[in-house]
Amino acid sequence: MSKMKTEVTGDVRVRYAPSPTGFLHIGNAQSALFNYLFAKHYKGTWVLRIEDTDLKRNVPHGEESQMSNLHWLGIDWDEGPDKPKVEYAPYHQKDRVDIYHKYVQKLLDAGLAYKDYTTEEELKQLKEEQVAAHIAPHYDGRWYGATEEQCAEAEKKGLKPAIRLHLREDYVYEWDDMIKGHVAFNSANIGGDFIIEKSNGMATYNFAVVIDDYLMDITHVMRGDDHIANTPKQVAVYEALDIPQPKFGHITLIYSLKTQKKLSKRDKNTLQFISQYRNNGYLSEAILNFTAFLGWSPVGEKEIFSREELIEAYDINRMSVSPAFFDQKKLDWINSEYIKKTDSDELLKRTMELVADGETDVAKAIQDITMDDKAKFMKDIISIYKTEVKTLLDFMKKFVFFGNIKNEEIDYSDFEEFDRESVKKLLAAFKDEVANNEGDLDFNQIISKVGKDTGIKGRDLFMPLNIVFTGSKSAPQITDILGLFNDKADIISVIDRAQAHLGN
Repeated sequence: MSKMKTEVTGDVRVRYAPSPTGFLHIGNAQSALFNYLFAKHYKGTWVLRIEDTDLKRNVPHGEESQMSNLHWLGIDWDEGPDKPKVEYAPYHQKDRVDIYHKYVQKLLDAGLAYKDYTTEEELKQLKEEQVAAHIAPHYDGRWYGATEEQCAEAEKKGLKPAIRLHLREDYVYEWDDMIKGHVAFNSANIGGDFIIEKSNGMATYNFAVVIDDYLMDITHVMRGDDHIANTPKQVAVYEALDIPQPKFGHITLIYSLKTQKKLSKRDKNTLQFISQYRNNGYLSEAILNFTAFLGWSPVGEKEIFSREELIEAYDINRMSVSPAFFDQKKLDWINSEYIKKTDSDELLKRTMELVADGETDVAKAIQDITMDDKAKFMKDIISIYKTEVKTLLDFMKKFVFFGNIKNEEIDYSDFEEFDRESVKKLLAAFKDEVANNEGDLDFNQIISKVGKDTGIKGRDLFMPLNIVFTGSKSAPQITDILGLFNDKADIISVIDRAQAHLGN
């Protein structure tokens, strides 16, 4: 059965609700971006909410990472912890515990939820028995219908109850998913009556999220496909409380192109966190553009979109059900396209910020290089390599290479393609011209003269010089590269090393 087209009408309020148990991951960014595009395209409101009830798993600066990296991507929220609306605040779940408890009590009073005094050891034993019997692990409802006397007896033993929602038997929890189409789960297949409030009084995720979405007037819930098993439990809470449900949409997960499996944080072949892309010299605009294509496609063949163009083009009905494959080559291509069209002064500003941050080895290496005007040197590098690099980190690597060229390992293997004696002759003549020149070095003039004096021309003239100063026969204009060196002694030192390699 084909999926029905989703019509978006009326006020739109969506939310991105990260947990500060980790830093902003590419999968988090995907969910955040699609919520943002949905809100902006349909003239709605995008809410940032922090789901921090799992206090033990929260990491230092996890929330800060989420917020600062969203800002870096160019995604801003309309409401959140720093932009509260009185009628919806607070925006941290840990500050809403009393609100959740009120709704838990409502379900207890209605007989739709109950106290469960099962211990951790008993639950573990139950699971082991079910696994041994080849039964899907589930809570067996042993405390449903317990008398007040039984509960009092458990309390006397010092046991603190969790609160469980009672599920209707053989009942179907279903919804029309904006992305996947019609989805249905039988109550027998979702693990039994589930906990809505832990024994420490803290609401569980599947309960708190329902109360938050209801009280914050969230109209559409878009999140990763890994939440699909949570949704029937949340539908059960909505139905038990008899409150209106939002429309759900489950975004396809990101898969590795290499392994054909879901992208894992253990996958070392792919950068996992937005801060890593930032530190490795990807432009925020490129990451935004690339991420938008992980689970969505526009009409037509265009691949480079500004944020405003993405907002305009976005259509919930063009979200994909199939896995989104992370293509590193495509990301590098998109980033290189953005570098080409970005103003050189802006590229310089962003690159020098990475140097100042010192988060990578190459940034630290630049910090260690002594030079009068690093910004000018970097700007010259950008001017030479702007159309060739994939990331800002490539500019930084070139800076380290040329800024420390006397000590850099240079690959001379490409010399094998050229006549050795001819190359020796060329280098000797070039070195003499540099050494004997009294004024400013005009490398166009020097190379032209060397060519005439030696009779060497074309690729035999330029490519060996490329190898000497870059380690590769293919390089940008050699005159531009030579212009990076203010000191004759550096040029001569580099030529001396090449001559030594050739056997002088």
